[in-house]
Amino acid sequence: MKFRKHQHLRKAADFARVYAARCVVRGSRLTIFAALNHGDYLRVGLSVSKKKHGHAVLRNRLKRLLREAFRQSCDQLPAGLDLVLIPAAAEGATVTDFRDALVEAVRKLSRKLARDTKSPAAGGPEPH
Repeated sequence: MKFRKHQHLRKAADFARVYAARCVVRGSRLTIFAALNHGDYLRVGLSVSKKKHGHAVLRNRLKRLLREAFRQSCDQLPAGLDLVLIPAAAEGATVTDFRDALVEAVRKLSRKLARDTKSPAAGGPEPH
């Protein structure tokens, strides 16, 4: 399994759309924002802050860990989502930590998104 280009969020507009959806789950290791992408694929963007995580070597290591966690868990995650991953507590974090946090958070997010798309306030079908 590879991490292909079509699985990346690259444009600022894509990140803005995911943030604007305001569907978020915060855990001890990760904060994850999600939005539906109306496709049959899963895409991910990474946001690793210089202020919070330090110099480039540390930030790049975190991004490598997050990409690997995503790659390993792709088959356990539902398609049709755009995700933005933001590491929270990164000291001593491993790929396994990030992978477990990612799978659990995306389960919660997919339930949230499914519930929100069915509610009348989100433009879904109205109950009778």
